[in-house]
Amino acid sequence: MAEAEAGAAGRARAAVARLSEAVGERRRRLGTAMGEARRQRRLLLLVVCVALLLDNMLYMVIVPIVPDYIAAMRGGGGAAGPAAPAGANESGGGGGGGNRSLLPARYPPATGGNEDVQIGVLFASKAMLQLLVNPLSGTLIDRVGYELPLLAGLAVMFLSTLTFAFAANYATLFAARSLQGLGSAFADTAGIALIADRYSEEPARSRALGTALACISFGSLAAPPFGGVLYQFAGKRVPFLVLAAVCLLDGLLLLAVEPPCGAGARANMPVGTPIHRLMVDPYIAVVAGALTTCNIPLAFLEPTIANWMTESMGASEWEVGLTWLPAFFPHVLGVYVTVRLAAAYPHLQWFYGALGMAIIGASSCLVPACRNFGQVIIPLCGICFGIALVDTALLPTLAFLVDVRHVSVYGSVYAIADISYSVAYALGPIVAGQIVHTMGFAQLNLGMGLANVLYAPVLLFLKNVCQMKPSHSERNILLEEGPKGLYDTIKMEERKGVGKSLRPVGETEENGTDSYRRDLTGVSEEDSSDYEYS
Repeated sequence: MAEAEAGAAGRARAAVARLSEAVGERRRRLGTAMGEARRQRRLLLLVVCVALLLDNMLYMVIVPIVPDYIAAMRGGGGAAGPAAPAGANESGGGGGGGNRSLLPARYPPATGGNEDVQIGVLFASKAMLQLLVNPLSGTLIDRVGYELPLLAGLAVMFLSTLTFAFAANYATLFAARSLQGLGSAFADTAGIALIADRYSEEPARSRALGTALACISFGSLAAPPFGGVLYQFAGKRVPFLVLAAVCLLDGLLLLAVEPPCGAGARANMPVGTPIHRLMVDPYIAVVAGALTTCNIPLAFLEPTIANWMTESMGASEWEVGLTWLPAFFPHVLGVYVTVRLAAAYPHLQWFYGALGMAIIGASSCLVPACRNFGQVIIPLCGICFGIALVDTALLPTLAFLVDVRHVSVYGSVYAIADISYSVAYALGPIVAGQIVHTMGFAQLNLGMGLANVLYAPVLLFLKNVCQMKPSHSERNILLEEGPKGLYDTIKMEERKGVGKSLRPVGETEENGTDSYRRDLTGVSEEDSSDYEYS
């Protein structure tokens, strides 16, 4: 009898040892896979940031040279011909250098002499097509996932950049600008939605979106000097060919990190909320209005400030380009400050946005009072700092609203955000040129400043958003059945770690299904984001 009991005890110990070894091996595999998942999402963040950087560089790269395009259209003396010597017209305030206006003079003659309106149409063509396509792109992204639309957008942007490089007339430039809008409607929306999906926990989501916003800022503000210098010293095609090469490499990196057509991609993705339902959500509508209003000053100044600086202070071409470069640093500072404040005081996101709009309003009113190159930099820095506060505070708020009020699928909600930007950049350049032509540059800036100051109190409507509880979304219903696959298990383990950190000190951990369900419930109550599937 004693020998039988000893044998049974030995077999039990052996079984426990084998079970412990199996559990340990499983944990090691799980830890390795979790590390790979984290590395993968960092690489995807890099892909998205490069895509946003390229899109905004392509949008802004012709800012310092577009007056020469319009001068060539009118056959004015501000642009040298394609065979002009290298030193021709270097000292003219609005004149072209040797490599300026390499396009043949095949443009239709301008009527009325209103350069601001002509420049505005060229700038607005991208945003207008983007505005039309975004409702469709958001719905498509919700259905097929984020990676394939992102790759398609990069491919269209690559073709657009090559078209810019080899454009020979104004019609081709207009077509290239519109083609870029088509690519941006997919690449920008899918990229931001991909970040919100992969970084579903706070404050990692705010940091990731802040990084993307910094890349947008760098692309927008570094492109004018980048384009101006290369256009003057290397020719028209060089800046566009450089951007096209980087776009191609970014697409290849996306294919290497996560092939969009991989087997089973987005197989467990729940059905997202239709975009028309998101548009009538009052909280999302308030955020969308703020994004439009705060970007109007930048959208209106981009096509008009070059001529204003040339006429009012005799600014040279390099001064016009470098005016935007210092604004990059306060924009990055605004992103950093908002991310840190949001991590410490997440319930004040609405206040950060309202403060940013007040700063934008005050800075816009100061622009017409500037009398030299050094003075105009200060209000432009204030505008970019305020935009950073608004964007960094409100873009994560859109994802939070979808998490707690709808289904955690982000294509349509960030299509709405892109529509908000596109409204400013589509209507802004055309309307700004007309206002400058009829009323004056000072009245334009005063109106933009007043609009931002008046809209800031509207963000009080978002004051209690942080107190909302997550809805019982389709994704949570799916997860009640337990994880199905290694990636789901990885995400579950990550969330269980968050749930454990939220338990009171001294509470013991239990095994089995009851513990799993309690962790899931605890995370759902404290963390607004849902679990993600691949």
